[in-house]
Amino acid sequence: MTAAGGGDAEGVFDALGDPTRRAVLGAVATAGPVTATELARRFPVSRQAVVKHLGALAGAGLVAPERTGREVRYHLVPAPLDDAATWLRHVGGAWDDRIERLRAHLDPGPSVDGST
Repeated sequence: MTAAGGGDAEGVFDALGDPTRRAVLGAVATAGPVTATELARRFPVSRQAVVKHLGALAGAGLVAPERTGREVRYHLVPAPLDDAATWLRHVGGAWDDRIERLRAHLDPGPSVDGST
């Protein structure tokens, strides 16, 4: 599945399919560059689980790790979200067109004598 804008939306949707992962992404977006240890304090999961979620988000290109000394801080990469949103708009627009054609087919409008 490729977004209309050219990016790979499938990886984004796979990564965002898990509610904890969505929450982790939201925390990264809100907190700015943050470590897995800092994130683990916010969630009822282990640090190792947070690292695993961050790995999946990084694999989808949604976060990027940045090593500073012994720390690895993660920050949001918004471009893949834009690609997924473009894909959703494209698919949604196609469905809107189909529904409008169906509506026109089912309701052809007033007849020649003025009745509906």
